[in-house]
Amino acid sequence: MSTRPWIVDDDLWALVEPLLPPWPQKAPGPRPVDDRLCLQGILYVLHNDIAWQLLPLELGFGSGQTCWRRLERWQQAGVFGQLHRILLAELNAAGELDWSRACVDGSHIRAKKGEPTPARRRSTGGRQAANTI
Repeated sequence: MSTRPWIVDDDLWALVEPLLPPWPQKAPGPRPVDDRLCLQGILYVLHNDIAWQLLPLELGFGSGQTCWRRLERWQQAGVFGQLHRILLAELNAAGELDWSRACVDGSHIRAKKGEPTPARRRSTGGRQAANTI
């Protein structure tokens, strides 16, 4: 494993880059920070468990606010869900996944709103007679 796991190598970048939404051509303001650098800034913050505003500018990843905004933009565009599916497919094709140890997490499945509550069924089992004394 790399001593700097936030550095995105060329192979990973080749998978990520096509998933990123295009930047608006006529966006106001200064030229945006390169997407690859922003991704590395995001990974740096997450790996080091620091606040966004503590991302060192000297690293060249842009400000913490820039990286946070890019993360939000990519999250809304579904980039990370797509990347997750691609990586799972590649690992599966290479025989690197052990599906016997897979787990389904119900917290990721949306509950249907307005689903009718089933009617309460009366018990048909035996029970003690009511006390008449």
